Amino acid sequence: MENLIGQEKQKRDRQIAKWLLIGVIMIVIQILLGGITRLTESGLSITEWKPLTKILPPLNNTAWQIEFDKYRTTDQFKYVHQSFSLNDFKQIFFWEWLHRFWAKLLGVVFLIGFIYFLIKRKMNRQMVIPMIILFILGAMQGAVGWIMVKSGLVPQKYFVGHVELTTHFVAALILLSYLLWFALSLMPSMHQKIKSAELKNILSAILILVFIQLIYGGFMAGLKAAATAPTWPDIHGAFIPAGINEMKPWGINLVNNPLTIQFIHRGIGYLLVALIIWFYLRSKNMVSNVIFKKLRITFLILVSLQVVLGIFTLLNATVTNNFILLGISHQFTAMLLVMCLVCLYYLVVKKLPQY
Repeated sequence: MENLIGQEKQKRDRQIAKWLLIGVIMIVIQILLGGITRLTESGLSITEWKPLTKILPPLNNTAWQIEFDKYRTTDQFKYVHQSFSLNDFKQIFFWEWLHRFWAKLLGVVFLIGFIYFLIKRKMNRQMVIPMIILFILGAMQGAVGWIMVKSGLVPQKYFVGHVELTTHFVAALILLSYLLWFALSLMPSMHQKIKSAELKNILSAILILVFIQLIYGGFMAGLKAAATAPTWPDIHGAFIPAGINEMKPWGINLVNNPLTIQFIHRGIGYLLVALIIWFYLRSKNMVSNVIFKKLRITFLILVSLQVVLGIFTLLNATVTNNFILLGISHQFTAMLLVMCLVCLYYLVVKKLPQY
């Protein structure tokens, strides 16, 4: 009898886990759409925030002209895209609309799934609070996104603020990681843990560095820092370029100086490669867990690929089409790296849990 109850519980958990993993995939797509929106400078094409309406794009020439006239009042149009025709505007409008539409669709998928599992009594009480937190995080992410857009709709601003952009990006990855962790907790295959205080400590160090690296990746994107020094392995002919300390007070360089930000982003990248290689070597004897074995190899491959993509993205920073393609690939690989890290962090524990 207990065995049958246990099997039924595992079946329900797997169903919910699959639903959550669909959400993970949708969030990955949403972040990629955000990246395309940023790289195509489309983020300010919609000047209003109407999360519960404005589902469809303009459907006739009059409606398109109204939206275009709103965009023409922005300083981005006046000083950057003043040559844009209505057809040019439609192209950037599409990416921002799709990014917002996908966010609404994501909310609908979660709401319908949540109601369905509640009605079918497949969701126990312990799952309700994490789900409520998930909805709150999703709503906050939408609000942060609008704050980001508003930061670029003020006088003398041609693009969204890089701090606001970074906050939106990192918050999305936190939401992604939270959802993935929730899904992993419902997957029986992830219950076989690896006990190692050393590996957990190394992963904790990697996690902290990845978090900082993501922040500086957002700063790189928001300030278009790659274009300030599209060279490698040097930065304007030097390992430590002149100009990384030119802003006063000095601390401002860490947030607003493109050269300093690029220098830090590169440095953390090298350090992450070293740490992940160290993790790979120290975990070579922990291969009894098949999932862990595959993840540690994948982790090493992803960080290697990420470095290569980062270098080529940097070198093509002034070649628009190449930069967009490479930038999206770099961002996608970063998400895969984060998800792989979350899975490893979930599997490795300092003390085995009791089930």
